[in-house]
Amino acid sequence: MLYLVLKSLHIIAVIAWMAGMLYLPRLFVYHCGAEKGSVQSETFKVMERRLLRAIINPAMVLTWVMGLSLAWLNGYWLQGWFIAKIVLVLAMSAVHGLFSRWRRDFDADRNTRSARFYRFWNEVPTLLMIGIVFIVVIKPS
Repeated sequence: MLYLVLKSLHIIAVIAWMAGMLYLPRLFVYHCGAEKGSVQSETFKVMERRLLRAIINPAMVLTWVMGLSLAWLNGYWLQGWFIAKIVLVLAMSAVHGLFSRWRRDFDADRNTRSARFYRFWNEVPTLLMIGIVFIVVIKPS
């Protein structure tokens, strides 16, 4: 029963983390088009901050805690598929860190990047997620 509860919480946390990781860079794309200091720009700042603090950050922490608990409970540590998954989840966490830094840039009106730049980065979490899902489902040796 503990395994099923942890797995359920892990899946819920992953869904919430990914929802935020897919939405935040899309907000950045729109934020690029808003004039600095405008009502629209200030609204984007609030949306980005709340999304990161209330959803993305807690979901990432829960994803890691539940995922590592599952790995510990099932002895996955030295299995090749698990190591590959951890590498991709570390990459997702690094992207999360980049998004956090870019949000701070927008908050301070220091963004110098284009909407096209953020459109590219909007796809990175999706590609990492696809890799992670295939690794977890197929569990290649």
